[in-house]
Amino acid sequence: MRRDEPISKIMATNLVTLNVNDDLVSAEKLFFKHKIKHIPVVQDKEIIGMLSYSDIERISHSDINEDKTGIKSVVNNTFTLEQVMAKNVMAVAPYTTIKEVAELLTTKGFHALPVIEDSELVGIVTTRDLVKYLVAQL
Repeated sequence: MRRDEPISKIMATNLVTLNVNDDLVSAEKLFFKHKIKHIPVVQDKEIIGMLSYSDIERISHSDINEDKTGIKSVVNNTFTLEQVMAKNVMAVAPYTTIKEVAELLTTKGFHALPVIEDSELVGIVTTRDLVKYLVAQL
């Protein structure tokens, strides 16, 4: 395992994104369809926020039904994506080392970081990506 390997080696580049004008129902469908937990919110190709599945769970004030029927309609009519998403998102560059990203994720308590190059979203890296990388190294 090289200490200076860039995060671009393991980041996801086939991105699922949301637009700030999308609604939470659309977001929830994307979470289930793609089996992901974090979705960058973009305006053009610039990131303006991050939505995690736990953000939706938190505002629903109840568990999602076992049959995955969705969040309550009251939530859909009460909150906008912009109100729920995390703003002022910390991001990393594609040349940031895997070690540096691992340190950020563990010290800041994040589970995902967007990867930005020239103000444009080019990838996302999650704790799952790091675990897969470490397992492959063993």
